Amino acid sequence: MVRVRFAPSPTGNLHIGGGRTALFNWLYAQAKSGKFILRIEDTDQERSKQEYVEEILNSLKWLGFNWDEIYYQSKRFNIYTEYANKLLKEGRAYKEKLAERSSETIIFKVNPGKIKINDLIRQEIEFDTALIKDQVLIKSDGTPTYNFACVVDDATMDITHVIRGDDHISNTPKQVMLYEALGLAVPKFAHLPLILGMEGGRLSKRTGATAISDYRKMGYLAQALVNYLLLLSWAPGENRERIDIKEAIKLFDVSDVNKTAATFDLKKLNWFNNQYLKNEDSEKLADQIIPLLIEKNYIVKENFDGSACPPSAGSLTINPERSRRIDRQYLVSLVKLFQARLSTINDFSDWADFFFTEDITIDPKAKEKYLSSDLSREFKLFINKLDGLDKFDIDSIEESFRKLVEELGIESKALIHPIRVAITGKTIGPGLFEVIYYLGKDRTKARLLKWIERGG
Repeated sequence: MVRVRFAPSPTGNLHIGGGRTALFNWLYAQAKSGKFILRIEDTDQERSKQEYVEEILNSLKWLGFNWDEIYYQSKRFNIYTEYANKLLKEGRAYKEKLAERSSETIIFKVNPGKIKINDLIRQEIEFDTALIKDQVLIKSDGTPTYNFACVVDDATMDITHVIRGDDHISNTPKQVMLYEALGLAVPKFAHLPLILGMEGGRLSKRTGATAISDYRKMGYLAQALVNYLLLLSWAPGENRERIDIKEAIKLFDVSDVNKTAATFDLKKLNWFNNQYLKNEDSEKLADQIIPLLIEKNYIVKENFDGSACPPSAGSLTINPERSRRIDRQYLVSLVKLFQARLSTINDFSDWADFFFTEDITIDPKAKEKYLSSDLSREFKLFINKLDGLDKFDIDSIEESFRKLVEELGIESKALIHPIRVAITGKTIGPGLFEVIYYLGKDRTKARLLKWIERGG
């Protein structure tokens, strides 16, 4: 059975590079009906923190990478000591006493020679062990070194394939020597290429090396981020980009991963997220948006828990000006109105803020461009048209507007843009007549009258 592992160190949050490594391991296990093992490499007791462990676990769960087994290196020190002593007894290692401390370090003897591995991605790689110095196995404080703990763990956990970043290539010959010295089976290796920033060079915080949990907070959908990570060094073929994870499982083989470095493009990720948001269930999307609106104080929760809002959960109250109640279905309608335009979930509160606050902010440039002339007459006439409607719906609103511009002998855009800016503060957004409908007749009139009172 194929058994792969993802082995993060809890000295920081899970970032994009680690997320892709976890994905390719999990995907390979799924594709081969194998097991995905999670190993927390927390031997650095000073830098390892429980908060990072929890962040890593939560991020993996959010991405959908459920593990079959989990281990913590900090609970396995006796196993590492046992294997180190075995090498001591066989003369493959020796102890070195440190003068400044009355303690000893166990060191592995490196024999000169050649080591060849057949990397599943990079094919054959050869190493000269004459260039490698003797390797510390157990430090003077009793903790194991990375390479030694890694070998012991992979062997005792029956890991068949080690899929990791190519920054670990230099560790491979050191680990192979230890496998062979201990008489253990050497797993197959696959070293993933680096992820670079758009300007070249290693990924940095400025170019996208942000924690997975931060992307979640910024309003990215897990399935969109996973789809994008999947394409960083792998392709499903037929020039496809969007691919369901279930289909990817059927197609994926780690030997198909590219050797060349991948480039992380935030604009491309935003495009992916927009594509997934367009097709997301609006009810589910509303569930994710409600806590954001509560956080911004745009609505106050009432009769429901904002983290989980079923359709029967009751109404919301716009906060704080008029305590105007809105039902959940109204909110879902607003979500549908903006859904196709969103790059992230968080965009909704920025684009749709004028629905939740009475004191809208008008962009100075928009004001200069569309509201610099006196439009009091036109606004009053449009208000009269709205008041004269027998039925207040989108079609009727549009029909009344078309009649007005025809009567005035002006182009539609000469009035559409000023009205939009006056009632929303923005120059772009959903269709004006849909905006007016969901904003409501009273609030639309109030905002136009407010602008008229300012003197145009």
